[in-house]
Amino acid sequence: MAVPTRRRGHAKQGQVRQHTALKAVNTYTCSNCGAVIKPHHVCPSCGYYNGKKVKDVKEKAE
Repeated sequence: MAVPTRRRGHAKQGQVRQHTALKAVNTYTCSNCGAVIKPHHVCPSCGYYNGKKVKDVKEKAE
């Protein structure tokens, strides 16, 4: 059975963990309605993508 020969030191442990931090999600505003959306996604509030209407969106019943 494979067993590590030596324990990983504190400095090396930090180097291994340096890429595990959470990153902020990229967002931008919709050019049609101004809602905050992910890039390269259809706007869920108005249904527009790249300045063109792509899908019909149902109105919320309040």
